[in-house]
Amino acid sequence: MTPPTPPSAHTHLRCPRCDARFPAAAALDGPCARCGGPLLARYDLEAAARTFPRSARALDERPRDLRRFAELLPLERPDEAPRLGEGLTPLLPAPRLSAALGVTVLLKDEARNPTGSFKARGMAVAVARAKELGARLVAAPSAGNAGVALSAYAARAGVRARVYLPRDVHESVEPRCRAYGAEIESVDGFVTDAGKALLRDIAADPGAGLANLATFREPCRVEGKKTMGLELWADLDGAFPDVVVYPTGGGVGLIGIAKAAEELAALGLAPRGPRFVAVQVDVCAPIARAFETGAARASPPAVDPGAARTKAFGLRVPGTLADEMILSILRRDGGLAVAVSEADLDRAASRLAREEGVHCGPEAATTLAGLERAIAAGAVRPGERVVLLLTG
Repeated sequence: MTPPTPPSAHTHLRCPRCDARFPAAAALDGPCARCGGPLLARYDLEAAARTFPRSARALDERPRDLRRFAELLPLERPDEAPRLGEGLTPLLPAPRLSAALGVTVLLKDEARNPTGSFKARGMAVAVARAKELGARLVAAPSAGNAGVALSAYAARAGVRARVYLPRDVHESVEPRCRAYGAEIESVDGFVTDAGKALLRDIAADPGAGLANLATFREPCRVEGKKTMGLELWADLDGAFPDVVVYPTGGGVGLIGIAKAAEELAALGLAPRGPRFVAVQVDVCAPIARAFETGAARASPPAVDPGAARTKAFGLRVPGTLADEMILSILRRDGGLAVAVSEADLDRAASRLAREEGVHCGPEAATTLAGLERAIAAGAVRPGERVVLLLTG
């Protein structure tokens, strides 16, 4: 018999920028009211330690979904959360790439998630928490995969969804969102312009019960993406890889994996977390440029949306509320941020398919191109264990 799901140890929200503290139920109130920084969920880790499994083997006695991490998720009623089979994606060895590159390459294949990308993890938790807090309509701007995931989990949860899409988003995205019953708003410009349109609609009708689930406008998408880090720890028998290579748009998953490592360390379950290589595309690379110049914040690139053309739609993100956090994590742990070209990602996608049998999207393919850059720069050393986070 499956044991009952343990309660969440979630206690409050905290702003890492100004250290302001807010009640756990403030999750739908937007970023920090004091400084505008993104809020993060915090937990009573002493309480969590009393029930959280001490090994990957013990985790296997729990449900094969995100409830296995219930103590470290911000859900009051995890058994009622909308589930579609998210998480528990495979960590695949890449022997040919490993031999060629001189490092141990592992592929975290997030395309196995129910909506085809890692966005399912974040939206599963964010939509569940929004419903717990009384939201009647959930909405987010998206360059593609997040909108599809939002639409699917809203349908599963029985709440309305609205997706704000850049007008030039890939032609497959809008029909997929509509298939789940989502409302669509098309907006000129980048995904950040779609986010501004959502904020205008909230201001115009504050009583609509609309929950803004945009990147870092609420804390729960980070918690869903955090499960990638918890799974890596379990997959590698209570350790983390030396390096995680992460395709970085808004950076939710990078911060989530780093947060997982910090919480597991506090529980006495992991001696250290991974270093990160953040990869962006050169037509829209604010984090890579800021890292290269030593800047503490990442300025949006001065480019017209029509000129910032890339197959990697999910990385066409000119700004993120979490730029300070991302850059701090990279520098604190000896990481790196790089920008790769369209030709780089085409070649990397072909190599992943031909040498390892993994056909991934262009965003995911940037990880291999980024790893090659990091090895050349000496940021990844021979023999290290490296995970490429194949987002979809």
